[in-house]
Order: sequence, then structure tokens, then C-alpha cells
Amino acid sequence: MPRFASFRTRAGFTIQVGLLLVIALVLAGLVLTARENILGQGMATGFGFLDRSTGWPVNVSVIELSARSSYARVLLAGLLNTLVVGALALVLATLLGTVLGLMRVSGNLILEIIGTTYVEIFRNVPMILQAFFWYAVFTHLPSPRQAITFADAVVLSNRGLVLPAPEFSATDLGVLALAALAGVAARVLAARRGLRAGRWLALGWLVLAAVLLWAGRAPGVPMLSVPELQGLRIAGGLTLKPEFSALLVGLSLFGAAYIGEIVRGGLLSVEPGKLEAGRALGLTPGQVNRFIRLPLALRAMLPALSNQYIWLMKATTVGIAIGYPDFFAVVSTAINQSGQTLELLAILMLGFLAVNYTLGFALNRLNERLKLKGRS
Repeated sequence: MPRFASFRTRAGFTIQVGLLLVIALVLAGLVLTARENILGQGMATGFGFLDRSTGWPVNVSVIELSARSSYARVLLAGLLNTLVVGALALVLATLLGTVLGLMRVSGNLILEIIGTTYVEIFRNVPMILQAFFWYAVFTHLPSPRQAITFADAVVLSNRGLVLPAPEFSATDLGVLALAALAGVAARVLAARRGLRAGRWLALGWLVLAAVLLWAGRAPGVPMLSVPELQGLRIAGGLTLKPEFSALLVGLSLFGAAYIGEIVRGGLLSVEPGKLEAGRALGLTPGQVNRFIRLPLALRAMLPALSNQYIWLMKATTVGIAIGYPDFFAVVSTAINQSGQTLELLAILMLGFLAVNYTLGFALNRLNERLKLKGRS
């Protein structure tokens, strides 16, 4: 019997090694064939093109760009655009989805009808159609002279949504970053020593940094840039272009419909007996939801939320349909301009792989820490 077992082990090992060799040979053949085809067509290979100037502008960018910017910088801008719109969409979709989930299990007939109607509408309309719809809405708003103004601080027009923005220099941002690090360190040290003042120490560092920034500013230089109409344009503030706003609203509303169903399923998964036990101990309905229902529901819905978050991050590629220069759109334009198809596709795949793998890893770690011990 031991001889037979050892024979099966060696046979299985041999089969696995043979399979790996076959896969390696197939991949090597594909690579060599692609290389011969590229060389036969006289196409350049390699990543040296990343240092060349693009020659085309990008209308929306987190970092400063010009027509002379290199391919590497433009690709970085596209990746940052994807991360910004994706992160904001995840936050907004989670907040709205949580509200929808609570509405659907509230027991109030009107709230349940509103929540159900929202989910059925936004979940069953394709994401790209919603992006087109919101883009049409934002581009058909009044011109800057007839712009819609809220509290003399927020301006909405066909040029985009303009919000008040802080006027921070690189030094100011460095001071705030150091204050945030000091606050985190103070809270960690306080927690290790069993002190309860860690939260207030962290807040104190941020308040001190804000006071120093306010006291150190030159006279007449405001800390907040407020939008105002100057001729035919709106000056000051932070402008969210129609492409960005349409994609953000579309992703948030579309993702909220799915997250709302995940939240509803998680809330319904909590055993009624545990809720009754909390009420028997004298907890109010709010305390029952806060200390019993929501923590248990979060453990149940976190795996599904992880998949939904990753899907929403990949759905940012819909922005190419409405002119938003996300990572996918920038890579597509770069392929048409440079002809470096394989290299740029590799950069695109590696970029999304890094972003989604990092997001999935963080959520899986959170799931490991929150799951109840002793359960598979």
C-alpha cells in the first residue's frame, strides 16, 4: 500500500510538471510569434516612448498637464483620474445604498415603496445609458451668466459644478500631513498605554496645524477660494467638469442600487432572536440597530460588498463614452497616437490589476478581522 501511494504521488507530480511545461511552451510560442509579426511590420517595441511628448491635451486632470507632457505623465494622470472618480463613487454609493437598504427593511410602507422603486429603476438601466443621460443633463444647464447659485458659494452651469476650495500651498499641505501623522502616532501611543484621550490628542494636532496655517498666511490672502462670475467665465473655486460630474453621479446612483440590495440582505440575515434579546435587555431600537444588527449584518454583507466595489472601480471605463479621460481612455488615445499597442495594453492591465488587487486585499483583510471566530 505505501508503494502504491508513493507511485501515485510521483505520477501526480510528473503530470503537474508536464502541464506547466506545456503551458510555458505555448506562451513562449505566442510571444515569439507576436515578436516576429511586430518586427515584420516594422513596428517599434519597448517602453522608450514613455519619455516622448504626447502632443495632445487632456481636458480633466488631477495633476498639471500640457500638450508637451510625456506619455508617462499623461498615463499617470489617467490613472489618478480613475482613482479619484472611483473612490468618490464608492463612498457616495455606499452612503446612498445604506440608506436604501434601511428604507427597504424599515417596515414603513412609503419608505419601502420609494426604496424598491429606486432599486428597480437604476438597477435595470444599463450604466452607459445613465452616463449619457447625466452628461446630457449637465451639458444642458444654463450658461455661466445664468448659472444656478447656492448660498453664493456653489455655482452650477453647463461648464460644470464649481465648489469652494481651500487655497493651500505645498508647504501648507506638508504641515497638514505632518499634523495628521502626529495625530495618528499620538492616538496609537495613547491606546497602547490604555489612555482614552487618544482621539482628542489626534484632533488637537489637526486644530494646532490649522491655527498655525491661518496665523502664518500673508495679509489679504484668503484660505478659501470662492467661485465668482468674471465676464463669460467663473473664476475661483474647484471646477468639476461635466464629464467628471456625469460619470460620478452615474456610478454613484447605479452602484447604490446594488449596494442597497446587499445591505438589505445583510440586515435580513440577522437572527430575530438576537434582536429580541437586545430589546429584552432594555436597549432602544436605535441601540439595537447600532450594537447588534449593523455589526452582524456588516459581517454577512462584506464579501458581496467587496465584489461590488471592485466592479464599480472597473466600471469607471464607461467614462470614455462621455469624454472623461480616465485610465482606459488615456491608454486608448495613446495607442492611436503612438502605435505601441502591446506595451500600452500591458500597462493598462497591470494598472487595473494593481488597483483592484489592492482594494480586494484590503477588504479581505477587513473581512478576516471582522468575522466571528469559530465559524468557517
